[in-house]
Amino acid sequence: MSKSQKTLAFIGSYADSSNPGVYTCQFGEGNGSLEVLHEVDGLQNPTFLSVDKENWRLYAISEGTGANGQRCGAASSYDIDTVSGKLAFLNNEITLPATTCHIQLDHLNQVVMVSSYHGGMVGLSPVLADGRIGENADIQQHEGSSLLDVQDRPRAHSVFLDRTNTYVGVCDLGLDKIKLYKLDLAAKKLHPHSEVSVAPGSGPRHFAFHPSYTYGYVINELGSTVTAFSYKEEQGELTEIQTISTLPEAFEGENACADIHVSPDGKYLYGSNRGHDSIVVYAIDADTGKLTPVEYAPTLGKHPRNFALSPDGAHLLVANKDSDNIVSFARDAATGKLLPTGSVLTLSKPVCIKFAIVD
Repeated sequence: MSKSQKTLAFIGSYADSSNPGVYTCQFGEGNGSLEVLHEVDGLQNPTFLSVDKENWRLYAISEGTGANGQRCGAASSYDIDTVSGKLAFLNNEITLPATTCHIQLDHLNQVVMVSSYHGGMVGLSPVLADGRIGENADIQQHEGSSLLDVQDRPRAHSVFLDRTNTYVGVCDLGLDKIKLYKLDLAAKKLHPHSEVSVAPGSGPRHFAFHPSYTYGYVINELGSTVTAFSYKEEQGELTEIQTISTLPEAFEGENACADIHVSPDGKYLYGSNRGHDSIVVYAIDADTGKLTPVEYAPTLGKHPRNFALSPDGAHLLVANKDSDNIVSFARDAATGKLLPTGSVLTLSKPVCIKFAIVD
């Protein structure tokens, strides 16, 4: 990173609309610190974010009210001032007829896609030329169930894309499936394409592609496992190659997994454990895509809902929701292991961290 560049970190959190819920922070590349530059209120539970790094806009999920008075999914758009970090409100739009838990821009920043855990559906809305969110253009309702009581209905938990911007995946915790859709930007539609199942009772939550896109990894919330896949990019097909625990063998308590990311160098995979309150670190075999545990690093907080790797891969920041803090770790590039930097930001119920480099 050149001296003229800086890194911003955007934080989403659980909050009511009268309190700050989205924050812009200055990230310290040297020590992994965070300094709050700006905060915005007016949003109900803006827990997940997506950043347009070309046009410098931020998109945050929230809650809205439908025509019949029911709670709905909504999303807000903001212009980002890259000098001050200030967020300027553009608009708020209803996205789904049920509350949402995840938001993702496509790679060309033409649409936002959201998933609804409670509604078991995924929605797509266009991004207008001025950055505002347009009216919902497509809804895909999932159907079915799986093994556990919480899986009595579909529960779409996250949306992700492959590098070609061709296929959109949705992790459905309730169905124990990852459903792939073909993204039609011209028509603003999602066309059902293929699906892959994980073991009954696993509960797939979040997904990460390897930087080479030969492999992909899903973290299973209910089973405390990670499932590795090979990925045929042209065909849009995932094939399971391994499932491995996120926990040390001696652990006997309750646990639920949350987030998953591959290091920028593609050598290590990281996943969060809520209950064990740790980040599991795996080494990735470049030839097979299979995983080998390296360590289970304590997060120094409670309920690590989400975490993020800095753009250069030198740091990993963990959002510990129930202890109201974001803890910074230095990442050893050779071993993949994590070491606390001593930098901790106190912030109410943090859930999502997104980085962006400003030139």
